[in-house]
Amino acid sequence: MNILITGGASGLGEAVVRKCAEKQHQVLFSYARSKQKAENLETQYVNVKSFFCDFRQETSVDALCSKISEMDIDVIINNAWTDLKVQHFHQIQAQTFLNTFQYNVLPTLKLTQSALSIFRNKKFGKIITILSAALVSNPPIGWADYVAAKQYLASMSKSWAVENAKFNITSNCISPAFMQTALTVDTDERIVENMSKQHPLKRLLTVEETAESVMYFLEASQQINATNLVINAAERII
Repeated sequence: MNILITGGASGLGEAVVRKCAEKQHQVLFSYARSKQKAENLETQYVNVKSFFCDFRQETSVDALCSKISEMDIDVIINNAWTDLKVQHFHQIQAQTFLNTFQYNVLPTLKLTQSALSIFRNKKFGKIITILSAALVSNPPIGWADYVAAKQYLASMSKSWAVENAKFNITSNCISPAFMQTALTVDTDERIVENMSKQHPLKRLLTVEETAESVMYFLEASQQINATNLVINAAERII
């Protein structure tokens, strides 16, 4: 399959790119600030190609949307996120909420719309959106803005599934628990250590484990639609 992954040069995105490439899929991925890592992936895998796309730049997002029509993709994996600012809700400025939507949610919506225009013509397609296990448990203190934005995408994903099921298009989500990536690099080491100790498996989830779950949705029947796979080692029962 031809797969487009946003934010594929590092962290979870990189792990997904590697898994897909090793399965001989044709992989296209976007990057913003990890050009060297993107080039390294292209060097390692002949079936991988990268595109610059900074979610903070509207023209950059629009350019990638235009390119999608030429890609003939079968799958879009919505993974990119610009940053994570830990801040208590009462301290967050109104502009911060707007920025989170503009720099994260809106680009994901626009790219998914572009992908759907291809999928509906082909009568086939898969949308996979990365959310967070925080949506189904107590939101971490200071993550109100991030969790709310992810919840918006969770709701949109359901609408994508319902509106496009008749076109043989699925829309599923994956909600991983805390992982150590560039997005969470500023998390206090003491907090990370405490989470590891309290974890049912006594270790945190890895990006490679989450990437394996992405592969499941790639290979799954189109009967599996509008689902949200929570990866939390039964730490919280939904």
